[in-house]
Amino acid sequence: MKLFADTANLKEIESLLQKGVVQGITTNPSLLAKEPKADFYQHIQDICDLCLRYKLDIPVSVEVFATDPDKMITQAEEIIQRIEYGNVNIKIPVGFEELRVISQLRTKGIRVNCTCCFTSAQLQLAALSGARYVSLFYNRLIDIGGDPSKCLRQVRKFIDDNSLDCEIIAGSIRNPYDLEKSWENGCHIVTAS
Repeated sequence: MKLFADTANLKEIESLLQKGVVQGITTNPSLLAKEPKADFYQHIQDICDLCLRYKLDIPVSVEVFATDPDKMITQAEEIIQRIEYGNVNIKIPVGFEELRVISQLRTKGIRVNCTCCFTSAQLQLAALSGARYVSLFYNRLIDIGGDPSKCLRQVRKFIDDNSLDCEIIAGSIRNPYDLEKSWENGCHIVTAS
């Protein structure tokens, strides 16, 4: 069971890295927008440099902001080329056309974190397409009347039964007990602010 930090705040990241409690970092455009205006690539590089300073080779997930599938691929390649860090993962929002993006990025050796998932089918299809991580919006699923615990159990069984190189991330975490429930129901990773 792993804990990822869901933030783009450099002071928060450094504090968590000093404590040794996180095994990865996830970011997204809205988290980056909360930070002082800086160059996108420089800010991501600063996050990765903190990981290197603490001698950690932990995954750092960076979300594309393009919405067109072909532009997502181009932007993902540019992020990988410009960021000097060997464990960058590209976050791609789930969608039918985005499954092609995930598959093509995987073919190019680019690790993908498929995000914004609400259903078992979305998580399973993303895993089959080659996502290294599939991210369930845990509390947002509760908000619309869904059962994240059942979803996590189904997807974990699917991944294990098919020997897929994929881990489940539970995001949209609001309470400490959400971490425990997520791990208890088969989630590999919880990402929280």
